Amino acid sequence: MYAEERQRTIVNLALRYDRVSVTELAGRFGVTTETVRRDLDVLDRRGILRRVHGGAVPAENVRLVETAVADREPAFSAQKARIAQAALAFLPTGEGSTVLIDSGTTTARFAAAMGAHPRTVVTNSVPIASQLALSQRGDVHLLGGRVRGLTQATVGGETVEALGRLRCDVAFLGTNGLTAEHGFSTPDPDEAAVKRAMVHGSRRRVVLADSSKIGVTLLVSFAALNEIHVLVTDAGLAEADRQQLVNAGLEVVTA
Repeated sequence: MYAEERQRTIVNLALRYDRVSVTELAGRFGVTTETVRRDLDVLDRRGILRRVHGGAVPAENVRLVETAVADREPAFSAQKARIAQAALAFLPTGEGSTVLIDSGTTTARFAAAMGAHPRTVVTNSVPIASQLALSQRGDVHLLGGRVRGLTQATVGGETVEALGRLRCDVAFLGTNGLTAEHGFSTPDPDEAAVKRAMVHGSRRRVVLADSSKIGVTLLVSFAALNEIHVLVTDAGLAEADRQQLVNAGLEVVTA
């Protein structure tokens, strides 16, 4: 596991349990306690966690932390690849079908795996639109709006308004967090508004998210569990979490 992957998991564990322990983390990752302390020092310097005796706790502003697309790309790379492949099963196959694709690193993997097909694709992701414009046989539409440098996604009133006029067959969405109580969430209100509009602008909704997102609550909820039809995640999902999501009516696919 890369240091970035390990540190991201540490942050998500701290968010979930309000504290992480050096010795427990060392055992979980199979690394030395010195390695874990270095990870915690890095996260403390970045203002994400605060070091305490024997471990760390979330910083006050941790629920507002959002990393850039380029920084997120290496994290959980193998899991994202498997999730992308599994999500292909939910693509509509009819000619003239319409697909919405949210911005994000896992959805970008999914877009790259789609293959050529005479379908219409709508996305708010600049890199996904550029990639699909070269590979799709159908039309590719990039939603207008302000481009956020951090996520390379279009957001704002223009984006939401355009989505309000659409009714696509399937939406493939990303999320930064997922809990039964808060639903699917993300740190930025503008990103959340676009994701919410994608939910309302599609007949079927599929969320692609690695298991580190489960149990994490971010600032803004964009969908309740009952508004999403399918969650595609990886085998790291705990059985208790899977059962809770299934009981809430979600179809859960582990890749």
